Amino acid sequence: MRSHPTGRQVRLGAELRKLRERAGLTSTEAGQLLGVKQNQVSNMESGRMGVSPERVRMLACHYDCPDHELIDALAHTTSDRTRGWWEQYRELLPGSLLDLAELEHHAEALRDSVTARIPGLLQTHDHAREIFRQAVTELPPPDIEHRLSFRIKRQAVLYKQNPVPYEAVIHEAALRMKVGGPRVATQQLRHLLDMSERSDIVLRAITFDVGAYPGSGQSIYYVHGPVPQLDSVYLDQSHGLAFLDAEAQLHKYRTLFGRLDAVALAPDKTRDLIHNVMQDL
Repeated sequence: MRSHPTGRQVRLGAELRKLRERAGLTSTEAGQLLGVKQNQVSNMESGRMGVSPERVRMLACHYDCPDHELIDALAHTTSDRTRGWWEQYRELLPGSLLDLAELEHHAEALRDSVTARIPGLLQTHDHAREIFRQAVTELPPPDIEHRLSFRIKRQAVLYKQNPVPYEAVIHEAALRMKVGGPRVATQQLRHLLDMSERSDIVLRAITFDVGAYPGSGQSIYYVHGPVPQLDSVYLDQSHGLAFLDAEAQLHKYRTLFGRLDAVALAPDKTRDLIHNVMQDL
């Protein structure tokens, strides 16, 4: 029995619960079909108990689920027991950050939208350190170092043999903030230019001229799963990360990103803007 299931394990259980509820079955009835007690079904659906790929397929059969792609994706999730690098931070950082790193590792694609900061996956070492120094409540030096090393290691998803495709929409305000002073700001902008030249990264900017636009008050991070039903949305808020995965919420943020694409500069125009900002420093 798991005392602290990961976010990915909790999500698997939640998806199994959704399948059961759509089938109109109680957990007791599901247990009877499987030949197990009701509390075992509850533990599987909470992520506290592991589920084999065979059991996932058996449940899907009992629940009359016709979505074979979803079933295959859920079965694959149970068979992948990767203990990732993020586990070394288990006692050092909030569990929500570890859950994020785990999902990034397994993501099919990533999309980011930020207004007042550079996306974490694109931050330089010095830029990130300055961001953590400004945290409220103030972080002690060891915590800053833990968070800094964690953020840099997260960026490995962009550098591995098969990089995760990444798209970011950044407001001009974030580009013009002189975080850490002119030297650090210039290095950060140069890093954005370098990353924007990569084939697996799309960087687009929204200029001040656009005015109000959808999602302008939020930092939104969209993680694509193996099938659309397993996508996730992360909202970076002052009290921590908020995770969303309800079907209506996912639809809302897919639509929002579509509207962002309509007002953002093309990648080549974005690079021109970054060059202009560097000249103004």
